[in-house]
Amino acid sequence: MIDPDGHEQVFGHEIPRFSLHLRNDQAIAAISTMDQELIARAYLMGDVDVKGDFLQVLSLRDYFSDSRGFNFLWRIVQPFLFGQVKSDRKWISQHYDLAEDFFQLFLDKKHRAYSQAVFESDDEPLEDAETRKFQFALDAVKAKPGDRILEIGSGWGSFVEFAGQRGIRVTSLTISERSQNFVQAIIDAQNLPCEVVLEHFLQYNPGIQFDAIVNCGVTEHLPDYKASLQQYQKLLKPGGHLYLDASADRVRNSHGNFMNKYVFEGNGHLMVLHDYLTEVAKTSFLLRGVWDDTHNYYLTCKEWAKRLDSHREVIEEKWGKALHRTFQLYLWGSAEGFMAGSIQAYRVVLQLPA
Repeated sequence: MIDPDGHEQVFGHEIPRFSLHLRNDQAIAAISTMDQELIARAYLMGDVDVKGDFLQVLSLRDYFSDSRGFNFLWRIVQPFLFGQVKSDRKWISQHYDLAEDFFQLFLDKKHRAYSQAVFESDDEPLEDAETRKFQFALDAVKAKPGDRILEIGSGWGSFVEFAGQRGIRVTSLTISERSQNFVQAIIDAQNLPCEVVLEHFLQYNPGIQFDAIVNCGVTEHLPDYKASLQQYQKLLKPGGHLYLDASADRVRNSHGNFMNKYVFEGNGHLMVLHDYLTEVAKTSFLLRGVWDDTHNYYLTCKEWAKRLDSHREVIEEKWGKALHRTFQLYLWGSAEGFMAGSIQAYRVVLQLPA
């Protein structure tokens, strides 16, 4: 650790794997609080710099406090005051309405997928691993050309493009206008048999049922498991399959202050698998499989983080240093969490009885 006057303090007896540079008195004050969110904010502001192994830096975060104050309580209360749908529209736009050019700097170049890939080996290209995940999803729901599939969350059009190119009619739901416009352009350019609809999943009422439903990484934003499962049952044909993948934890409301304040605002949380399956057991759904994707998501986030850092200068010039550092903490922090097993990830396949 190096203070503003250049004095160096080494911790441990081996060659340091990283160094913290405290640029001013604000940096010293932030470090002295031993509070994760305040230190992260100092890093975003440039008061603290990091050189070296970012995973090693973030592996120490459990030694620091993460006190939850008004911001944590307010995000829980808002849906009760204003409704889940209205709250989601505001929260989702704060993340997904960033320029698509920014996300494409670190997502895979083939699909632009914003959920975990499925790797055959640790050194497999991210693009190939994402292809495998989407093929797994189609196989899991037994999709064939002409089928109608409902997608929850359009993202940057990865599933629409993958399935649409195979003759599958996808209706993709999003509550981000930027996402809707981007995906519609893909549909139009390739004449895909798909549509993108600006509608919240819990309010969607098309008057038809779908052959299958696919949800890549949106379960974290649907914290009311009972309500979402009821909606799946309403929208799915008898015998139809539901595929979902999600990051997970052992308890609800596990997002820390940094994630909730700077990355994903709202009352969403990582999926709690045992709670989710408890709600599934109260429905007509049959459980067809659960796959552990924890290591897959570690590899995915690590590759995203490496690609993000490789474009640091471009990001800082176009969007500012704070945005790069926000996503740097988010992606490397997620990678470290998956690597350490403090957070998990799963694929789940359900089926309604015929």
